[in-house]
Amino acid sequence: MSSGQIAVLGAVAGLTIFLGLPLGRLRSPIPKAKAFLNATAIGILIFLLWDVLDNAWKPADGALGQHHYGPAVVDIAVMLGCFGAGLVGLVYFDRWIARRASAARDVRPEGPGAAVATEARAIRSPAAQLSMLIAIGIGLHNFGEGLAIGNSAAAGQISLALLLVIGFGAHNATEGFGIVAPLAAGPERPSWGRLGLLGLIGGGPTFLGTLVGQQVTNDVVSIAFLSLAAGSILYVVIELLAVARKMGLKEITTWAILLGVALGFITDAIVSAAGA
Repeated sequence: MSSGQIAVLGAVAGLTIFLGLPLGRLRSPIPKAKAFLNATAIGILIFLLWDVLDNAWKPADGALGQHHYGPAVVDIAVMLGCFGAGLVGLVYFDRWIARRASAARDVRPEGPGAAVATEARAIRSPAAQLSMLIAIGIGLHNFGEGLAIGNSAAAGQISLALLLVIGFGAHNATEGFGIVAPLAAGPERPSWGRLGLLGLIGGGPTFLGTLVGQQVTNDVVSIAFLSLAAGSILYVVIELLAVARKMGLKEITTWAILLGVALGFITDAIVSAAGA
């Protein structure tokens, strides 16, 4: 598979985020469809988490098997450090977003004779600001996902790269819901231009990360990219499970998670059988 084809797949994985954005203009959400997509992404990501960590661990496992303890220690340290950075870093980023959102909600127009338009902007501003912050945060971690896709392809792990594209693409489709959730609850519908901008900010970095990741084939860097992605995946799974619990559609959620895990294994089997 050529580098151009991998780059296109990276773009597809990122731009699936646009699938969920139109819900920001709907006044009547579709809870069952949202629950199904959310849970399917959880299942795919559960499989993907195992697959990514397995590939990140292989260099250290091989070094230990050959009694090369120095390189093994370095590989393990990089893996655990980057895994922790991907997981815990997003927790603190989430906390920062929450503080900014809280501060935005406290903003009120001041001064006598404030215009009605100013009051309307004050009402809309927190939702618009929070939506933009969410898109930026998603874009940052999607850049890491793109790095993992490009690096896997550069290292000849086409099967893993394709699985990353599928898994991240499925998840990014659900990320659109998270971006537009504040806007969907607001008093006015966001414009299509606004939704397009949010989609590019949130999904575009996956493509950019794929381009950068294809230029790197070092084992240690590969471990770092994969571990960062794994930390992000686990964080996302935790968040999506919380969303699923709030929805309360246990049967749909359970079956969709099973479907997602099955899709992961089936896709891996098909790609392996094709000799990729």
